[in-house]
Amino acid sequence: MKQVGIIGWRGMVGSVLLQRMVQENDFHNITAHFYSTSSVGAPGPVIDGVSYTLKDAYSINALADMDIIITCQGGDYTKSIYPELIAHGWKGYWIDAASALRMDERACIILDPVNRENIDRAITNGIKLFVGGNCSITLSLMGLAGLIKADLIEWMSVMTYQSASGAGAKYVRELIAQSAYISHHLSADELTSSGSVLPLVNKVSELINSSGMPVQSFGAPLMGSIIPWIDTDLGDGNSREEWKGEAETNKILGLAPGTIPVNGLCIRVGVIRCHSAAITLKLKREVSETEFAQLVVDSHPWVNYVPNNKEESISRLTPAHISGSLQVGIGRYKKMALNNEPIYSVLTVGDQLLWGAAEPLRRMLNILLNRI
Repeated sequence: MKQVGIIGWRGMVGSVLLQRMVQENDFHNITAHFYSTSSVGAPGPVIDGVSYTLKDAYSINALADMDIIITCQGGDYTKSIYPELIAHGWKGYWIDAASALRMDERACIILDPVNRENIDRAITNGIKLFVGGNCSITLSLMGLAGLIKADLIEWMSVMTYQSASGAGAKYVRELIAQSAYISHHLSADELTSSGSVLPLVNKVSELINSSGMPVQSFGAPLMGSIIPWIDTDLGDGNSREEWKGEAETNKILGLAPGTIPVNGLCIRVGVIRCHSAAITLKLKREVSETEFAQLVVDSHPWVNYVPNNKEESISRLTPAHISGSLQVGIGRYKKMALNNEPIYSVLTVGDQLLWGAAEPLRRMLNILLNRI
């Protein structure tokens, strides 16, 4: 069996990856090795009754014994270790959740329900670097796979509403701490009073903007607010997260840069888990809701079309409903009144810890196991 090294398995994405690998019995098909950057020699996870001892994630010699390495350790680790490993002469396969090498010419961005042909071609051509895509982009493409396969998209404007867990575990804790801070300062009488709600609203607003509000990670309140910027400032009005929209979409689809123009805004919202995206699409022809729904459901098994009505939208097209599920929801499909052109709006919702992060990694592992 192939020797598979797993790094960053205790973080948020890594924990979900491990959970999914156990659920799908992936460990039956590999000889697993767990690595740590801080607890070398300590007990690792116990899986199917097997106890693992943690190896040194900074040891090039130890890593070089692996046929396949999966890392959720982050970009700094990747930028430090991967070049050293390649210089050492390692010929194995590197599967990475971090963005550090996504746009490297040696890398294939992996999202097999959308770009399996590109993945197979990359393996045939000797590519050994496989990287998960940006979570908000991958979830949008999972929802739009049917339109993509039919070559119907001319351009997209993607407005993302990204959850706290997309930023990492400490951000989730801070969002919950912000909620707890507000709740701690409110009495039961204030919450149940039948009088004017304005004093309560004013007090909560003051608490949100007070010096006691925990904002060390986000740098701003998220509970009761939004943060209208994600990732670094590129200096041209775009954030790096927004730049990824076009760059990664076209690379995932195997298209030349800019073939499908993509832009929009990326917003952090006070949701624990799941990213949503309101997308405006310019299509190459008119597509009715009936045809759109058929294209969606025929594209792959992990997408659900939600008819564009209030009852089903508010019950099935929400982070609360989709969190923890492999199903990506897509709905609110309607034509926009813009000079009678084929321009439509649609909403996607998906769990960014699953199809947005962990699931493409474990599926790429299994693709390799069946190919090499």
